[in-house]
Parts: sequence; structure tokens; C-alpha cells
Amino acid sequence: MAGLSQYSAVNLVGEAGVDPARWNRTPPEAEVAETIYAVGKRGVPVVRARDRAGALEALTRIVPRGAEVMNGSSTTLIEIGYEALLASGKAGWVDLHERITAENDNRKRGELRRKAVTAEYFFSGANAIAMTGEIVACDRTGSRVGAWPFAAGHLVIVCGTNKIVPSLDDALRRVREYAFPLENARAKHAYGTPSRIGKCVILANEETEGRVTLVLVDEALGY
Repeated sequence: MAGLSQYSAVNLVGEAGVDPARWNRTPPEAEVAETIYAVGKRGVPVVRARDRAGALEALTRIVPRGAEVMNGSSTTLIEIGYEALLASGKAGWVDLHERITAENDNRKRGELRRKAVTAEYFFSGANAIAMTGEIVACDRTGSRVGAWPFAAGHLVIVCGTNKIVPSLDDALRRVREYAFPLENARAKHAYGTPSRIGKCVILANEETEGRVTLVLVDEALGY
């Protein structure tokens, strides 16, 4: 079911000490339109969704039944109801993450995780979108961003308009000053250990037509 989770930003803002007024604002329509145009010029078509339900419905249109799918850890995906849809089996996708968690041998599980970034379809959130068109994502190990540059057959990025910022410099600042402190707070609760910014990807241009799609949602989602 779509909605807030215990690790949604609203539940961690105070602990993380971040500034949502600066980094989690609702941009005016002119800025959204400019961003969509800039992202499209960089080879990434944009599907706009009015809300979380619309975003989830867009995923079922983009990804055919029977396709193998994998996803990186993403509060945004949880908030739109992706995990619940996947668990229900109603989308008809082949869940590679389920195969990974079912493997008890650590070495084999690691191999499956590395292979999973080459999934036919890989779902991911993002940490920032610059109005100049670049999309930015960071994580600790690379398990989410490893699929971005080349590995995944298709990359489907789901992102709220709250992550739109004026420039690439602002996008990287948003990661450091907003997304990371929230993720660090989440990691402490979820895993009992702090996080770090380990691997970052800037999607500045996509050369393969149709490989990457951005689903841009008119809601505040994720970090």
C-alpha cells in the first residue's frame, strides 16, 4: 500500500537536523516544465505522474508482465507502493530480489546481487534532479547506483518533484545536506550502523535510446 513508512523523511527530519524548507520544497510549474525539457534533451524521456498511485500505474505500463526486475533500496519506491505490488505478484514480474534473499550461501548471494544490477528492468529512486537535466543518486555500497551507468537493460527512475534544484552543484549539495543525513538516520534505525556517501552517479546523458525513463511524481517523496 502506498503511503508514509516509518522511515519516511517526515519521521526523521528532526533527528537528521536537515532543512526541508531549503531542500524539500514544491517547485512552481515553470521550474518543473523546464526540468522535464532539460532531462529529455539529455536522452531521458519523462513520464509525469500526478500522485503516488499514478506513479505505480506508470511502472506497470512501462514494464511488461514476465520481465525480470530488480530494485535498489528506495524510500520513494516504498512510498508509492512498489514493494507491496511486487509482493502481491499482480504485476506479473520476475522478482530477482526474492531470489537473492532466498539464497542462504553468502558467496552465492553476493554473486546474485552483483548480477542483479544487470536486470532487464531496474527500479531506483534518485536524490536530486537539476533543472539543467542531470539526475544524481548516491549510496554506500553501489548496489543501487551500479545499475545506472550501463549495467541494467532498462533503468526506471522514480522521483518526486521535491528533488528538483537549480543546478548540478545544488544537486550535490542536496545529497550532502539533506539526503545523506536522512539516510544516515534511517540506517542507524534499520541496521544499527551509520551510513556514508560511498558511490555517486551523475546521469548527464543517456546514449541508448529508450534505456532510461524518469517517472516524475507531483508529490514529495523519499530523500
